[in-house]
Amino acid sequence: MKILLLEDDEEIGKWVSDGLTRAGHVIDWHKNGRDVLIAATTQDFDVMILDRMTPELDGMSVLKAVRASKNTTPALFLTALGDVDDRVEGLQAGADDYLPKPFAFSELEARVAVLGRRASDVTTGEVTKLTAGDISLDLLKQRCSRQGQDIDLNAKEFRLLEAFMRSNGRVLTRNMLLEKVWDMNFDPTTSVVETHISRLRGKIEKPFGDSVIKTMRGAGYIFEPTS
Repeated sequence: MKILLLEDDEEIGKWVSDGLTRAGHVIDWHKNGRDVLIAATTQDFDVMILDRMTPELDGMSVLKAVRASKNTTPALFLTALGDVDDRVEGLQAGADDYLPKPFAFSELEARVAVLGRRASDVTTGEVTKLTAGDISLDLLKQRCSRQGQDIDLNAKEFRLLEAFMRSNGRVLTRNMLLEKVWDMNFDPTTSVVETHISRLRGKIEKPFGDSVIKTMRGAGYIFEPTS
């Protein structure tokens, strides 16, 4: 895989870059956020590994700018900021995974492999489009439409809707959504699922005057689009 790495710590950056190179990956390592943003928006990568606290432009700002450009390359945050609020903030900004420092290289390698497989499944799998009722998702172009109208979704909203559409008519618990969309185990303190579902409803329900994501009290959520 071709991996974009943002890490300003010389020792950590070399350790990560050398290790991933030995594992067979091609690494583009930068020490400041501005250079990474340029690389991310002008080249294609399979995975991005971003440190949160970096010179010129921090990793969070880089990721927000990348996602604003409709770039959905899987991103993993490496950071010393590891409490719940920091993880949630990073995930809400569009990160796909979060690995607090210090970490074992084997865990980083495994998480990178998972992100790479996920991207590969979307680009090489047989299913490239999902349709449920009058809602359509183009997995290759990362586009959503309803009744022929384009709907602007950020990366996490897109993955959330994809999870619902792949489980059309089946109840998804909060924990299932955390695992499918954010790769997180159950965390009773986070409201990231509820926040994103509210935003998603505002985009795919409110303009059309109906409800397709139903709350099942005490159980979870079920996606039931109009036919």
